[in-house]
Amino acid sequence: MKILGVVGARPNFVKIAPLAWEIRRRGGATLFLLHTGQHYDRRLSDVFFDELQIPEPDANLGIGSGSHAAQTAEVMKRIEPVLVEQKPDIVLVVGDVNSTVASALTAVKLGFPVAHVEAGLRSFDVTMPEEINRRVTDQISRWLFVTEKSGVENLRREGIPDGQIFLVGNVMIDTLYRCRDRIEGSNILDTLKLESRGYALLTLHRPSNVDDRDMLQGLMKAMAKIQELIPVVFPVHPRTKSALQSGGWDQLPGVRMIDPLGYLDFLKLQSHARFVLTDSGGVQEETTALGVPCLTLRENTERPATIESGTNTLVGRDTGRILAAALQYLNGKCPSPRVPDLWDGKAAQRILKILCDGR
Repeated sequence: MKILGVVGARPNFVKIAPLAWEIRRRGGATLFLLHTGQHYDRRLSDVFFDELQIPEPDANLGIGSGSHAAQTAEVMKRIEPVLVEQKPDIVLVVGDVNSTVASALTAVKLGFPVAHVEAGLRSFDVTMPEEINRRVTDQISRWLFVTEKSGVENLRREGIPDGQIFLVGNVMIDTLYRCRDRIEGSNILDTLKLESRGYALLTLHRPSNVDDRDMLQGLMKAMAKIQELIPVVFPVHPRTKSALQSGGWDQLPGVRMIDPLGYLDFLKLQSHARFVLTDSGGVQEETTALGVPCLTLRENTERPATIESGTNTLVGRDTGRILAAALQYLNGKCPSPRVPDLWDGKAAQRILKILCDGR
């Protein structure tokens, strides 16, 4: 069996890694790995292949940056001849980026069945590009591999037959568990002269947060207050840096802005933070598995299990709410962690058993 796996952006690499490892371990299938080039900066791409021991891509479409329409169109144009040449038995897509939906659309139109890993997640916010990508990809995929129970319920409501829905767990947590020793071996705390639990970790990248000047200003006002109570470490996404500089928010003395990090260093920072502030879906999941308190800087989440079972609190983007929740965490009033069902490091095994063995 030939599986053509598609990756394009930073979160995809973390999700494809355990699938690549499992294909290599079990035999009976080969992986043709295609990188669309949606993320092309070494700090957001190449370093992940090195650290996660993923094989070098068999093809790289090199699409680069661009608008949502431009990226989607370029992936569709450039992946088509690769699919025609390779004739895969299954096209496997992960997550919800533009590369995901573009590859799935092209594959289905050519008659190749699609497996979607991380299916069924819904924020119910159609202003999020990822929400559109998720919904479209799920409607055209043959196998829908779901991370949490809410995903099964969402897909059933949308009319997907039960025979196409598989609750398998979370491949991102597979990667975290597999790399735990190497994560602890990172020296990033020493490099940054940080003490365990002596800092908060911040990530921001969503356009609704960083492209809206007023929204970004409100968030950074909250950070200005929090940095007076605890140092804040902020790995800055390239698209966020210029917005911070133009607003003068790069001068807060207690907010340490650093370049994006590789997987091992970033997970080490997560695992030793007093708490994490983020607008990332993957970080909500990783902090839940790590038992680290998380404040999600959004009005909604497509990952409700991280709130119901984990350490995540949805605080929105109001300065007062963010500060109040941070103060609770600093005072030790944190959610009690419980890892969601099937987040046990074996999701990739379940997925490959279904795809390769039919069960």
